[in-house]
Amino acid sequence: MKKIIVGTLFTAFILGSATFAFAEGKEDKEIINFGQMKPHMEEMHPDLSTKELKEMFDSCHGNEGQATEQNMMNKL
Repeated sequence: MKKIIVGTLFTAFILGSATFAFAEGKEDKEIINFGQMKPHMEEMHPDLSTKELKEMFDSCHGNEGQATEQNMMNKL
């Protein structure tokens, strides 16, 4: 019985640690530029011109390409 409890606790600890490590690695630290995002934006907004897509990208991500809550929601 003791082996089952220790094994269960060990498994829970390992899975919890792996989940934490995975979540830590998924932060949006990568800066995305307009060229990387343009194909996706064209697919989502086929009726917009390149100029309009660029303006949308800049209003959401600013000049540095990093999306922030302030940029994303306050300028829509």
